[in-house]
Amino acid sequence: MDFFDYTLASGQSGHFDTSVTATQPFNILPRPPLAGELVPADYFRTLSLDEIFQAGRPLEIDLGCGDGSFLMEMAGKYPERNFLGVERLLGRVRKVCRKITRRELENAKVLRLESRYAVEWLLPDSAVSRLHLLCPDPWPKLRHHRRRIVQLEFLEAIRRVLVPGGEFLFMTDHEEYFQWATQKVAGFGKFELLEWTEDSFFYPKTDFQELWESEGKAMWRLRCRKPLNEA
Repeated sequence: MDFFDYTLASGQSGHFDTSVTATQPFNILPRPPLAGELVPADYFRTLSLDEIFQAGRPLEIDLGCGDGSFLMEMAGKYPERNFLGVERLLGRVRKVCRKITRRELENAKVLRLESRYAVEWLLPDSAVSRLHLLCPDPWPKLRHHRRRIVQLEFLEAIRRVLVPGGEFLFMTDHEEYFQWATQKVAGFGKFELLEWTEDSFFYPKTDFQELWESEGKAMWRLRCRKPLNEA
């Protein structure tokens, strides 16, 4: 059973270390980060923006970044922005690190952690320009709805970490989950809804999106913004 499924512990922060290899033990902390990985010095306090990226550029977060397809495309398209992927599964994190290294992307990193914990406890206030939540687990059974990541507490955490005018973008192939998320955002009442069509702006497809669309499923999109006059 994986260590990060059950507990969090302090680790070492640092810049990319390309000498760290795949043979490194991952469940022993502290440890040095892989090339392209963010390992916080302390998992029990809010990070400062400088601990995530040194450059003073807009920060975007990709929650549950999977194999990093979306993250890589966005970081390559927008070198003037920083991108942090958040992913719990070790195999996917290692794959994303390899992709970041091969492409020599200085504006992309991946954090191995649960998405909800990262947003609610680690990300600093008013630091994120866009937060992407794409194809999360819909937990379709009624008795499992409480496990869905889109809850009022999570939306409050998103509002906190977004800069004024920052955006939260949610996409799913599951229509009922889309309706659920739309109702939660409406009940939360602290975001402005924005139009989002497939051709609104550059937005690469995730590995999950390509899979679902290959099966003929439609994608449901929700885009909302923290008001500009809100600190």
